[in-house]
Amino acid sequence: MKRLSIDRRARGVIFDLDGTIADTMPVHYVAYRNILKEYDIDFPVELFQALAGIPAIGVMERINETYGTSMDAEKVGIQKEMEYERLMHLMKPVDPVVELIREAHGKLPMAVGTGGYKRLAWKTLDILGLKDYFPILVASEDVERHKPFPDTFLKCAELMGVEPRYCQVFEDGRLGLEAARAAGMMAVDVTGFYKVTTGIPIDLQGL
Repeated sequence: MKRLSIDRRARGVIFDLDGTIADTMPVHYVAYRNILKEYDIDFPVELFQALAGIPAIGVMERINETYGTSMDAEKVGIQKEMEYERLMHLMKPVDPVVELIREAHGKLPMAVGTGGYKRLAWKTLDILGLKDYFPILVASEDVERHKPFPDTFLKCAELMGVEPRYCQVFEDGRLGLEAARAAGMMAVDVTGFYKVTTGIPIDLQGL
């Protein structure tokens, strides 16, 4: 397996959270599936993967557009996040990324840039024992435009005091990688460095 490393040009490092630091994507998927089932909507894995990085309310808006439904996106998005919180203890760390975080800690400014909600993002880092590694976390509430727009990562750079061109972003999602490049940053797709969860683990099937 290849080893992740920080580019020698980087003066600041930004990490996405879900699917990059924490292998939360199967848990998010099950939470979406469980809630949408109540609205008689079948949520295929392929659509979930295509919408990775978009906040839950935005995902519900996309589902309304895709299926011609009229769910209250904010209400159902909040229901999904409550269901996710019920299941989030099942998440696992993405070991190669966590190893890099521990190595870089104290050497370069670091931040988390996520499309998730701030409270749950901090809880994720706490569960993984990484809360004290990140003084800066930019979440969905902190910007008006989410990935693939560059705003999340640009806000991280601003708070770190590092020019965007000297920031390196570690991401797993297509929209997040687009956002990093749109910000003029160095972008690394971490999915080449660990085994991607393509299906839903058996132990989550009944949840």
